[in-house]
Amino acid sequence: MLSMTGYGREELHKEDIEVSVEIKTINHRYLDISFYIPKSLLHIEDQLKMIIQEKMKRGKIAVSIHVTGKKANEKQLHTDWDLARQYIDQLRQLQSTYQLSGDISIEMLGQFPDIFTIQEVEEADSESEESIKLTLAKAVDKTVQMRLNEGTALKKDLLERSEKIQYKIKQLGERRKIVIIEYQERILERINKYLENTSVYDESRLYQEIAILAEKGDISEELTRLHSHLKQFQYIIEENQPVGRKLDFIVQEMNRELNTIGSKSNDPWISEQIVYLKSEAEKMKEQIQNIE
Repeated sequence: MLSMTGYGREELHKEDIEVSVEIKTINHRYLDISFYIPKSLLHIEDQLKMIIQEKMKRGKIAVSIHVTGKKANEKQLHTDWDLARQYIDQLRQLQSTYQLSGDISIEMLGQFPDIFTIQEVEEADSESEESIKLTLAKAVDKTVQMRLNEGTALKKDLLERSEKIQYKIKQLGERRKIVIIEYQERILERINKYLENTSVYDESRLYQEIAILAEKGDISEELTRLHSHLKQFQYIIEENQPVGRKLDFIVQEMNRELNTIGSKSNDPWISEQIVYLKSEAEKMKEQIQNIE
């Protein structure tokens, strides 16, 4: 199981090129990759993205790639010959019109910066591209390892919390049987007190109504579903694939059942346990937000 929080850095040093790759990842609903790369690598951005997608399926991922060295800094000088000719023609016309002296020199033309432009090489050569891809792949592996380490810690915490909840559910099941009897006795006591001055009532009907009232406060179905959700949670968390969304859905359903139990129960002890269980489920939900 992987966390969505991770960091990885890798460097490559060669005689004619140096590459530095840094990757930072945080939690996100989907896979969102942002690149900060030199212009010369824009044409292979999709290929770089595929290297990341092979190892990471969710998260907001920021990738910075810096390239230096002879191959990285290749530039070309371009001369605008047409513009240079126009400058020379205009200068000569000025000389002729205003009887100006002097020669048109290279130093003079050098003062017009728009004649000369320096352009970086648009695309890196294939050897440099392979070096960059290799460095990125190693940085991705380091990031994934960090995500795995944190994911392992999250998994341990979630399993421990799920076991605590499972134990509490077992206690609630045992308490439920006692609560039903106590609830029936309280209802019967109140009815007897109300009817103590009369003997006109249908006893069988009375017990039937008591059973119906007690049934309304029964939490056995919710406990059964909670137990089922927990078993599914513990099974899914062991899968070797992204499980964050599945676990998040299961914890939502657990919270739904806990809320129902809380609204049904009139027993102080059960109400106290529900508060504790909802707190544990909320902590699980927060942890799951960072799972891929």
